[in-house]
Amino acid sequence: MRPRMIFVGAGAVGGYVGGHLARLGHDVTLVDPWPAHVEAIRARGLALSGLTPEEDITVQVPAMHLTEVQSLSKQRPADIAFVAVKSYDTPWATQLIAPYLSETGFVVSLQNCINEETIAGIVGWGRTVGMIAATLSVELYEPGRIRRTVPLGGVGGRAVFGLGEVHGRITPRVAALGEMVAGIDTVKVTTNLWGERWSKLCVNAMRNGISAATGLSGNECDRHERIRRFSLRIGGEAVRIGQALGYALEPIQKIEPEVLARAAEGDAAALDTAEGAILATLASGQRSDLQRPSMGQDMLKGRRTEIDHINGFIVRKGAECGRAAPANAALTEAVKRVERGEVPARPENVAGINL
Repeated sequence: MRPRMIFVGAGAVGGYVGGHLARLGHDVTLVDPWPAHVEAIRARGLALSGLTPEEDITVQVPAMHLTEVQSLSKQRPADIAFVAVKSYDTPWATQLIAPYLSETGFVVSLQNCINEETIAGIVGWGRTVGMIAATLSVELYEPGRIRRTVPLGGVGGRAVFGLGEVHGRITPRVAALGEMVAGIDTVKVTTNLWGERWSKLCVNAMRNGISAATGLSGNECDRHERIRRFSLRIGGEAVRIGQALGYALEPIQKIEPEVLARAAEGDAAALDTAEGAILATLASGQRSDLQRPSMGQDMLKGRRTEIDHINGFIVRKGAECGRAAPANAALTEAVKRVERGEVPARPENVAGINL
């Protein structure tokens, strides 16, 4: 019998992964707080699309409203529960699904930020697994419809998904989950979950808040020299803090961590290398001009952003290890000002920052 999978959060990432696992014949149920989204999936299926016609499919998959979750008590328990909500919703989402886990069931954090500790505080470290959408970009653009805005297969040799145990060993359960996810796209079952997590956090720090504060797409941010260089400053600060915390970092947007850090610190040769990597990706057309980082999408939709869990988190972790992160702090405040309605989203919110 195939394991039962419940996705708490069927937005862009959760819906994309859950929908494709359902396409592959896995036992998947989606749970989501957006009523219109759930009803659209029930009425016409979950429509998934990408950059090629072959990626356009519609999947019939069970979907539940939050108010219906208690009915799971009359069904087969969940063997794998994916938490795929915004970071600030992690505690309640984990609490919601915890009573419906099987005896050997576990929770997978399929989220942007570092939430494994929060999940473990509810279900225990032994029932906590991390999954990273390392090079995936998707958008829930209307109820029941999710589109992918980057090509299949990963970017720069890096797998689309990373998957690992918090203790770093390759266990049978994480290996089996890796085989399932491999049916969707490339996956790396890693012994370096924390290093991979922090490396993806660096990427998110460089792209998400900047899109939210400026109102620009990912490609538009990369084309703007001052904004592009500010993003390198953001990433370099995050790298130095990750190193201070003892993480083994992976390349970040095809840039070696040490090169990124030196570029942020004013090394001209490193800056040329780092900017060259970003501009090469831009010129390659690997990302659609439709691609907008998730926080930029949230800002357009009037939703609360994850800025405190990305750039704000970096600032707090930097304070713990004695490293300042002024660029991350400035971006955090810029995004909050837009959220509060004090200023509109515009390039000047970032391009005008002087440190």
